[in-house]
Amino acid sequence: MLGLMPLPKPVLSSEEFESLVAAGVAALPAWVKEKMDNVVFLAEPCADEEVRRAEGLADPLELFGYYRGVPLSERDHSYGNTLPDTITLYQLPHEARARRADGTLDRALLARLVAETVWHEVGHHLGLSEDQVAARERERGHEVL
Repeated sequence: MLGLMPLPKPVLSSEEFESLVAAGVAALPAWVKEKMDNVVFLAEPCADEEVRRAEGLADPLELFGYYRGVPLSERDHSYGNTLPDTITLYQLPHEARARRADGTLDRALLARLVAETVWHEVGHHLGLSEDQVAARERERGHEVL
């Protein structure tokens, strides 16, 4: 719940949103996909209370994605035999940002926002800080979510 207001109902089915996430991953350059290691992508409606608390956020529609794991830049010879890192993309914040003034969903904008969030979270997997990811997003002309 957002204060006393209920969360909006999703427009897309979970399968449709997962397809957008998969398309965002598929659109990554080959050099990025080659570097990615032991990471899985997940899709959820919105960040749970534990994640929001860890990030200092109250609004469940504020967080678009979340990386959890050991960045590649911090792995050494002792890394191994571990569960995969996770990159979770949150459907409801993406849909909220992609709504037009009349309340309809701009599906092209939604697909672009999901792809940008995939890039953002993969940046963390590669070892970039939040500031470094944001700077690269600005250089690429992407909206900093």
